[in-house]
Amino acid sequence: MGDLKIKRKIIIESIFVFFIALSPFLYKVYDYLPEDPDATISIFGYIIDNNGFHNVSTYIWFLMSKIVPLYLLTFWFLTSKNWWYHIILIPIAMYAFQIFEVVYSDDSNIDTENIMWLLPVCMVVVPFVYFIRVKLYDKYVHGIDLEAMDAELNTLKNKTVEPRLKAIKKEEIVEEKQEQIDATQYLTISEYINTKLSTDNLERMFKSFQHNLKGWLPFKS
Repeated sequence: MGDLKIKRKIIIESIFVFFIALSPFLYKVYDYLPEDPDATISIFGYIIDNNGFHNVSTYIWFLMSKIVPLYLLTFWFLTSKNWWYHIILIPIAMYAFQIFEVVYSDDSNIDTENIMWLLPVCMVVVPFVYFIRVKLYDKYVHGIDLEAMDAELNTLKNKTVEPRLKAIKKEEIVEEKQEQIDATQYLTISEYINTKLSTDNLERMFKSFQHNLKGWLPFKS
């Protein structure tokens, strides 16, 4: 399984290298196309005309000036390990919109309205990249690691609160069992109630409550 993954990675990277090396030749392909305004070319059965440009050579020159930077930026985005690599989506979207406009738009003007199409992309990408930048700046410049602080607070909470709750619960269970044992030693309910509400028992209950209250408070008297 590991060898297959490595082979796939090598094949994909080889494709990237091939198209990067081919980019200057793709850009200059317009030099070999006809400059006759009425001429057309056929690529795999698809007819390409001048599409409103002076000739098909000019049209392909314009397309290559958009397509080559588009796929180079796409390769950069897919292989970049920098924290800010998401911002590359903005020029990628710009070139993609420009190609769409020139190929599918009926308007005779080009590179005019695509800046408005970029606004939604910028509104999503720019805050996202800025948020990552703030987190990294706080962590590596100011030394503020919010995740580490939360983990430390949770650990401290578990060490201080849970043992205290367990001790309180244990005391309550012991007192409840003692009450059950005491209740069986009396013949009537009235005798049991009188004993429980005696002065000694009330004083003992008050001292126990006072002791527990001191344990709950963060300071000692």
